[in-house]
Amino acid sequence: MVAKRKYPVGIQSFEKIRKDGYVYIDKTPLIYKMITEGVPYFLSRPRRFGKSLLVSTLAAVFEGRRDLFEAFTTEQGIEQPQLFIATTDWKWEKYPVIRFDFSATNLTSIERLDNYIDNTLASYEKQYGIPAGEEDVSLRMGNIIRTAHEQTGHKVVVLCDEYDNMMLHSLGDPDTQIIFRERFQDVFGPLKSLDSHLQFVFITGISKFSQMGIFSKLNNLENISMQPAYETICGISEEELTTQMRPDLEIMAVNLGYTYDEMLTELKRMYDGYHFGNRMVDMYNPFSIVNALKSENIDKYWFDSATPSALIAMLREMPPLEISDVDGAECESGDFNRAFDSYQSPLPILYQSGYLTIKRYDKDIDLYTLGFPNEEVRKGFAGSLYSYITNTASGDDRHRSALMKAYKMFWRNDDLPAFIEAIKTFYAGVPYQWEQDNRNEHYYHALLYTLLVAFGADVRAEEPGAKGRCDITLLMPKGIYVIELKYDDTVDTALDQIDSKGYADKYALDGRPITKVGIAFSSKERNITDWKAIKQRL
Repeated sequence: MVAKRKYPVGIQSFEKIRKDGYVYIDKTPLIYKMITEGVPYFLSRPRRFGKSLLVSTLAAVFEGRRDLFEAFTTEQGIEQPQLFIATTDWKWEKYPVIRFDFSATNLTSIERLDNYIDNTLASYEKQYGIPAGEEDVSLRMGNIIRTAHEQTGHKVVVLCDEYDNMMLHSLGDPDTQIIFRERFQDVFGPLKSLDSHLQFVFITGISKFSQMGIFSKLNNLENISMQPAYETICGISEEELTTQMRPDLEIMAVNLGYTYDEMLTELKRMYDGYHFGNRMVDMYNPFSIVNALKSENIDKYWFDSATPSALIAMLREMPPLEISDVDGAECESGDFNRAFDSYQSPLPILYQSGYLTIKRYDKDIDLYTLGFPNEEVRKGFAGSLYSYITNTASGDDRHRSALMKAYKMFWRNDDLPAFIEAIKTFYAGVPYQWEQDNRNEHYYHALLYTLLVAFGADVRAEEPGAKGRCDITLLMPKGIYVIELKYDDTVDTALDQIDSKGYADKYALDGRPITKVGIAFSSKERNITDWKAIKQRL
């Protein structure tokens, strides 16, 4: 078997990836399409989804670095294949490139942003011999572009990566966000009037630019975020995974004791499922795939590294019971264009940030159904809310440990009674004020669902059947649990509904024992007051 290749975890420099022998998934067919059409572009993708590498690759193209795209052997003796764009008629002329990279996490204050902008402009002023003295950022930007064009004889390329990173880190601070917007308007406002000096403009971010008020003066940007032609420009498609990355996938499978198909299924379950357009092309999270292949371990790589504290704080302000509503929410195409600093709905920020994706599209009525893309995000999202809920409810790690232990014993030994008792203890510690506006069956149902998702359970909420939707279906190694919850009603009513609606019928051929569970909640006791389980005979 061939040796496993090198994967570039955390490396966003195209030159370094190629020269140091790392694997590069060839995105140059789409890059060639972009640069030959020559219009200003905007691309929205979640964090750590390959936007920075794309910008770096574009810079290498416009800087005329054909050597990086041809086939060659590195100093370490690693053979790098020829990339698509090297086979085209691209002229490889050297254009002046102006780059802004706002992806650094330390750009979290106005002062730091001002310093970064000033230092970046100063470096280009020095490069083109422009004397210092002008303080107006817009005038400086325009002067640099005109001078670069005049001196080189080539129009200028402007590349900006993650323009909205500071907005994401300042969620909940509207005053700071207003100032951030003003700074970006100063930098990029002149671009439209300088069109005759520009060869190419490419800007990336998470949120839709037109809704942030930053590029209102640059309204000629073409937003390719959901265009079918560019669905695969960032991320790893299944075709790329099973062709360009297949040798390393086969090695990983052998080392972990999987067949190739089993390994692909596990990676798909954990990291696949992103859709960025109506064609519904499956895209894998590139950060997670690269980490998994490098370490030969399945883990939550993206969620733990790409979730800023400000976003977690925002999610915690949402009612914790909403996870079952978010997964399966419906929206129209215009909803994708909302500003992500709006607290009216969690959907824009969750979709734009990568926590939700398009699961279905009904073109007849232009309706999208959203959901968690994969198990990594689903479990990570619920785990974040679970951690906050249990901290608030108990303030004691022992309570969380006891709850998790009870679930593990349930998973291993089919010990449902002990798990129900642990859930009752948990509900008893939930702050009263959380329930004041949510006193209904849905509140308890959704909170239980959140906990089960956080535990990593194979759980379905409101799963449709022939005659209705079951509250919770829990698939465990030793059995399937069909659960119906009732608020200020009896467990017998819940069990009768399971039977009359045939909720358990769809699992009749599964082979595992089926247990019908009725749970009754009391508004007076604010907890489970009764429950009953009936195991269905095979």
